[in-house]
Amino acid sequence: MQIIRFADLKPQPWRNGGGVTRELASHRGDASAAAASSGDGAWDWRVSIADVTSAGEYSAFPGTERVLTVVEGELLLLAVDGTEHPLEKYRPFRFPGGAASSSALPTGDIRNLNVMAREGAFKAYTSIVELSKKRAHPVFEGQLGILLQGQATVSPGNTGGLGNASSLGSAESGSGGQDSPPVALGRYDAVVGSDSQTPEILGRGFLAVVSIDPVTD
Repeated sequence: MQIIRFADLKPQPWRNGGGVTRELASHRGDASAAAASSGDGAWDWRVSIADVTSAGEYSAFPGTERVLTVVEGELLLLAVDGTEHPLEKYRPFRFPGGAASSSALPTGDIRNLNVMAREGAFKAYTSIVELSKKRAHPVFEGQLGILLQGQATVSPGNTGGLGNASSLGSAESGSGGQDSPPVALGRYDAVVGSDSQTPEILGRGFLAVVSIDPVTD
């Protein structure tokens, strides 16, 4: 069972200097060499959390698709190719990574969960689920479960890492079985999914489940 502790992640400045990002996980595959030379990110997919404290333009990532979710703050006004989209908390929004995009902050600073995937290679999805203390939420292979709000613990289930991941940030690993004591999660900590002893999350609050699916012909 792997846990990526948000507190251990180092903030990295945006390419355009407009904010900072903490990378939770990414995958660098066949696209890495071409991406690095073109300057649009040396990864096939990436999951990160960004702090947005001022209005301005976003970096362009041609050839990718983005799913952006406001996870802290009230409202983000996102303009994509000249069309403005009001984004409320916990409502994922999909848009082309290469589009001209910028944001305004009518209600103050916000924090975004940002998922990017290279078109034709991977498809990314973000869903927001409410946790329960009675029914555990499983996190399967190819998924990350990110605690957005509340209190929760994670335990290995009956049935590990994110199979396609080559970078998982600062992750805790444990080999305990089903009888291992549950591990407490902090805000924005991420649980790496697995189909072997699938991690199960119990608690009260909201969880973001990010799924990264390979594109097959």
